[in-house]
Amino acid sequence: MKKVITYGTFDLLHYGHIRLLERARALGDWLIVGVTSEDYDKARGKINVTQTLSERMEAVKSLGLADEIIVEEYEGQKIDDIKRYHVDVFAIGSDWKGKFDYLKDYCEVVYLERTEGISSSELRSRDRLTLGLFGSSANVDKIEREAGFVNGLLVGGKCTDEADYDEMLSRVDAVYLYARPERHCALIEKALLAGKHVLCETPLAMKKADCARLQALAEEQELVLMEALKTAFSTAYGRLLLLLKSGKIGEIVSVDAACTSMEALSGLGREELRDKWNSISDWGPTGMLPVFQLLGTGYREKRIYSRMHPEDPSFDLFSRVDFIYDNAVASVRVGKGVKSEGELIVSGTKGYAYVPAPWWKTDFFEIRFENPNENQRYFYQLEGEGIRNMLAAFFQAAVHGIRYQTIDGAVTEAISGVIGDFYEGKDLKVLGRPM
Repeated sequence: MKKVITYGTFDLLHYGHIRLLERARALGDWLIVGVTSEDYDKARGKINVTQTLSERMEAVKSLGLADEIIVEEYEGQKIDDIKRYHVDVFAIGSDWKGKFDYLKDYCEVVYLERTEGISSSELRSRDRLTLGLFGSSANVDKIEREAGFVNGLLVGGKCTDEADYDEMLSRVDAVYLYARPERHCALIEKALLAGKHVLCETPLAMKKADCARLQALAEEQELVLMEALKTAFSTAYGRLLLLLKSGKIGEIVSVDAACTSMEALSGLGREELRDKWNSISDWGPTGMLPVFQLLGTGYREKRIYSRMHPEDPSFDLFSRVDFIYDNAVASVRVGKGVKSEGELIVSGTKGYAYVPAPWWKTDFFEIRFENPNENQRYFYQLEGEGIRNMLAAFFQAAVHGIRYQTIDGAVTEAISGVIGDFYEGKDLKVLGRPM
């Protein structure tokens, strides 16, 4: 029996895919088709594939051309597959000509002529989303830069003043917002009422009730309202959540997250501080993300301990938020005037997960056990600090209605609720004298 193998993403299955599979099938007696996983696609730069892995595999299966369908998950797998399945012919489109000549040491390599005039990239590029950018921070510049990596996502304008905001809304399909946290709620509401999708830095609002109202408005308007919390869209972070929720370290008993950055804040007056984000608003959402996603939002008690700036009693240079659950505890440490090791540690009844600093940009984590020989390390490529994946997810949600690896609404509300309690002084203990 002569075995043939070919690989592809097979997103938005079209005539070109079918012709390639038909010609590959004709090269032998048994055709194996490798469909690339989402993670491997991202590692290869395909970050806005429209369909899920299962949908793409089912589409290939429905053609009746493949005798066997497998998943391609890592670089170098082709050699392993050729050996494992005793493959005689490797077939691939001619646009890859020469790229896979190294496989000639293992089997025959055939480059099949590509069907002209059609490709998945071309089909995806027909979808368009024009994004307006509001704000003047480095975050806005990063969004503009990373948007260039997402097919169909176009930056249609930038503004830094609310006087220009209405005009920008009139010529875009969606907006990215980075403003003072207390301004987010009004800016989001205006965009939603104008029929625009919204991607906004966290927190979305300073009160839980306002956050819930905005989410209800987005649903009513059939629009996407998404938090621009890039860590949630990191491949490594997503895989970590799946492992921990599957019981890899047993029952989770403790979550400890630290997020700090040093800024020149001493000597600044209250007016100068107004242009800056304090610690709880800037780092709090990131630190609370794994707590609420792993332990849920139904904590029994919480306590906030903060050290304030001498010129502004609402500007925390450092805060620690402790959460007490029925069967677990969590601690989040955030600071812009105090430095700490920015690591994430999740403790369980069988082992623990360790994510080194800066954990919110991680491409690596380790699962550790009592016996160090059982420890496991996980590596995942991180492109664009997670911003690229976040923009791709926002595009898919807005254009195709596909929601994945995003933040649950209850988590969004819980984050806003804690920050709101800080400003209202609820469960807050101010430490000593101002720094």
